[in-house]
Amino acid sequence: MSFQAYLDTIEDKTGLTPREFINLAKSRGYDDPSVKAGAILDWLKTDYGLGRGHGMALVHVIKKGPQIDGKHVGTTGSHSDESDLLWLDGKATKPA
Repeated sequence: MSFQAYLDTIEDKTGLTPREFINLAKSRGYDDPSVKAGAILDWLKTDYGLGRGHGMALVHVIKKGPQIDGKHVGTTGSHSDESDLLWLDGKATKPA
């Protein structure tokens, strides 16, 4: 599953876009560099029922933003993405 597909699946499951999760995380202080991934994963599991894989996708965008490593772009593997920039504003507004 591509990084973007993880984010899209999270939106399907929760009704929240990645950008909305980023804003929620910021309001809780989870974007602070001292906050460990485990604390964010616990929050996402408890409040939204998200597992580790989906949770780690959100941890990445909360902590590092939408940029991903270009090594995954255009590859043939299961984690291949079309771009090194993730779309965070919801599937309905994603450019074709």
